Amino acid sequence: MTALAGWENFYVIVGSSAGALIGLQFVVITLIASRPVGAGTQQAGEAFATPTIVHFSAVLLLSSIINAPWQHLHSAAVVWGALGMIGIVYEVVVFRRMRTQSAYSPELEDWMFHVVLPLAAYATLTGSAYAIRSAASGSLFAVAAAALALLFIAIHNAWDAVTYHIFVNKGEQK
Repeated sequence: MTALAGWENFYVIVGSSAGALIGLQFVVITLIASRPVGAGTQQAGEAFATPTIVHFSAVLLLSSIINAPWQHLHSAAVVWGALGMIGIVYEVVVFRRMRTQSAYSPELEDWMFHVVLPLAAYATLTGSAYAIRSAASGSLFAVAAAALALLFIAIHNAWDAVTYHIFVNKGEQK
C-alpha cells in the first residue's frame, strides 16, 4: 500500500525499540523482585509497573499493525482505532488503580505520565482512525506521534520506577 510504504523503517525502529525495552523491563522487575515486599506493593505494581509494559506492548502491536500487508488503509485504521479505544478504557483502569493503591502517594508528574499523557496518546490513535477518510497523511503522522509518545512515556515511567526503587526504597530499607 503506497500510503504506508514510507513508514516501514519508522515502525521497524519504533517497534523493535519497544520490544527490546519490554525485555529490559522484565529484567529490571526480576532484579527488583528480590527486595522485601511491603504492604500494598502488588497494588502499586498494578498501578505503576503494569502500564509501562502495556504501553511498550501497545507500541510493538501498533508497529506490527502498520507493517502488515493491508489491502486498504481503512482496514488498518479500524484496527489501530480499536487499539486506541482499548487504551482509553485501560487508562480509566489505571486511574482507578492509582487512586486506590496505598503504597505510594502519586504526585502531579505521576498523574501526567501514568494517566493524562497516555490517555492523550490513545485518544490520538482513536481520532486518527476516524480522520483517515478525510486526511490520510495527517492521520498517519498522528499515529506516529501517538506511537512515539507511548514509547517515551513508557521509557520515562520505567526510569522513574527504577530510580524510585533504588533511591527511595533502598533508603527506607536501611
